[in-house]
Amino acid sequence: MKAFLLAAGVGKRLRPLTNDLPKCMVPIAGKPLLHYWFSLCKRYGIKELLINLHHHPEVVEAYLQKLENHSVKFKIFPEDRLLGSAGTIAANSGFVRKERDFFILYADNLTNVNFKSLLRFHRAHDGLVTMGLFHTSVPEQCGVVELDCRGLITSFVEKPVHPQSDLANAGVLVASPDLLSYIPRGAEVDLGHHVLPKVVGRMYGYVIQEYLQDIGTMQSYLNALRGWRGIIESTAEDEVQCGWEGRRP
Repeated sequence: MKAFLLAAGVGKRLRPLTNDLPKCMVPIAGKPLLHYWFSLCKRYGIKELLINLHHHPEVVEAYLQKLENHSVKFKIFPEDRLLGSAGTIAANSGFVRKERDFFILYADNLTNVNFKSLLRFHRAHDGLVTMGLFHTSVPEQCGVVELDCRGLITSFVEKPVHPQSDLANAGVLVASPDLLSYIPRGAEVDLGHHVLPKVVGRMYGYVIQEYLQDIGTMQSYLNALRGWRGIIESTAEDEVQCGWEGRRP
């Protein structure tokens, strides 16, 4: 399996913590957030990652160069100008075009979601996309869906003024390469605004039962520090072993 790990966020709402750090490098229990994504990918057999970078990419590159071995291989894709979540995928379409399916992961979340169960659900439903979902208390700040009795997504609205549901995009998705044909050309193309609304009716929702916490604001970061402590106390932490391959556009 392969995955896009989208890590180019500037983290404006986390300042001053992100003045000199990208969001994916903020510390959680003594390790950068990025560490937990590698650990999760290793645990569930994701062998190759493509990571896009923008804000202080040198910090991530320095961290990645210290990792050893080859359990998870990865390429970095620095963006001097942000392409948007869908734009990054389109610019690197060759990375996944021949795959049966692939993951799209938003690196500014902290989670221990079971990728194996998510992938099994995706393949059983044979949709274009399966979107991991969670119940949110602030749906107006999220991409919100409505589901039918089969789990088919019948509506998707990014940051709705009048939310019709509290089920929101968790930033953990599985997609078919056919999704590439739905990405429009543009200077900055976003999955939530420009792509996912086009595939309503061919997209299923999977409600995540495991821990998931967005790390977009200082309050959510503090929530993660408290919540994750309980997770790591009850779960043996896998050591990350990765290989590094830099790439410049």
